[in-house]
This record gives sequence, structure tokens and C-alpha cells, in this order.
Amino acid sequence: MRALTDWWQARVLERERARVDPHDFERVLCALPLLDDLTEEEIGRLADLALLFLRDKRLDPAQGLELTDRMRLAIALQACLPVLELGLDWYRGWYAVIVYPEEFVPEREVMGDDGVVWTEQEAKSGEAWEQGPVILSWADVEAGMERDGYNVVIHELAHKLDMRDGAANGCPPLHAGMSPKVWAETFSAAYEDLCRRVDADEETPIDPYATESPAEFFAVLSEGFFELPELVHSEYPAVYEQMRLFYRQDPLARLTAVVDEARPAP
Repeated sequence: MRALTDWWQARVLERERARVDPHDFERVLCALPLLDDLTEEEIGRLADLALLFLRDKRLDPAQGLELTDRMRLAIALQACLPVLELGLDWYRGWYAVIVYPEEFVPEREVMGDDGVVWTEQEAKSGEAWEQGPVILSWADVEAGMERDGYNVVIHELAHKLDMRDGAANGCPPLHAGMSPKVWAETFSAAYEDLCRRVDADEETPIDPYATESPAEFFAVLSEGFFELPELVHSEYPAVYEQMRLFYRQDPLARLTAVVDEARPAP
């Protein structure tokens, strides 16, 4: 059965690769410094995952946005980086990415702890619905192509991973051998530390938005884990280690290897 599945996937990938302009792929890669540290083999696997992602998920433009092949590929490559070593099964159960030209303003009724209901109207750069679509602002996707720690695609897809076992709470389903107790203690301590620092008006290299909730803390730290791994490791090394175990990737090691290769020989 495994041989049949591999054969079928190879046939699917052969068809999907034929639909992609190689020049588009190269241009998108050049526009994503986030991927500079990946090996040639990793880039190849990521590209295949992105093609399968585009086959499995609809990318629907909204409000007149013209969604080009390069734009679709840029979204898919970033979306698949977190599951490079996990596989696309981690994204099963939902089927669409809706892309707005700019920030969007959803309207929804919200009930506070006191029972008062009001209509929330807040501009958003991205949103992930449990069992529903991922929604993105293309302007923010473009802004996230700079390697500065901000990446709305990774942020929202991290929420999707977090939601694999229910509502987002900052703890995705952990792999065998990982300790839920260690995860909870590690993330809780770091979250409380960042909240304390933000409440004290301290300038922090971690986006203060991470203090909104444990779920946002996980999503923001996931952005940093892939974009600026040295920063996350420096601020919260125990969190970095838990993320390394969960994502089964070590972006800091990749970055260090690239720096070592670029260093001139003595």
C-alpha cells in the first residue's frame, strides 16, 4: 500500500511541477530570504510540499485582488515551511486560504466575561478559523517577506497547527516523547516573563502582541523561530528547544552552518 501511495504522489507531483514556470519559482525564492538557509535538498522537498498545498487548498482572492501564480507560490512556500518535517497531514481538515488586498475588518458578535455582547470591528492582517479557512492580507504577506521576525503566513499557520486538537491555546498536539508538562511549564514561564516586561513598558525584541494570549505567544514565537532563530534562542532558550522538538527543525543550526560556510578560510 505504501508503494502505491508513493507512486501516486509521484505522479501527482510530476503533473504539478509541469504547471509551474521555473522562472516564477526562482524569482519567488529570491524574494524570500527566509529560505536562504535551507539546503538544496530541503528546498526541493519544500517546493514539492508547496505544490501539493496548492493542489489541496483553494487560494481565493477577495475584494478584486488579482492573485498571480507567483503570489500563490510565495504563500504556499511560507505556509509549508513549518510542516517541512511534519508533512501536509498536519494541515488536513480545512481547504481554503482567502487573500484580501489589504487588512480586512470582519464583523462578529463577542460576549465579554460580564455577559455583555458587542460587535467587534477590528482591522486584521490575518486570521485562522478552527475547521475553517485561513485569511490573509496580501499587503502584510508582502511586508513579511523581509526577514525581520514578522511573517503573517507562518503566524496564521501556527494557529492552525495549534488548533489540531481543538481551540488554539498555545499547545499543539505534541509528538511521542515530548512532555506536555515541560511544554506547559516552559511556555507559561516565558509568557509570564514577557507580559511582565511589556506591562513595565520595557522595550522587548519580541513583538508585544505575543502577550495577547498563550495562543498568540505561540504564533508570534513561531514567526521568530523561523525568521530570527538567534533572537528566540537568546530570549527564551527553553522555548526554542521545545519548538525545535515540535517542528523537528533547527533554524539556528541552519543559520550557523550558512555563516560558517561564508566565513573566509584562515
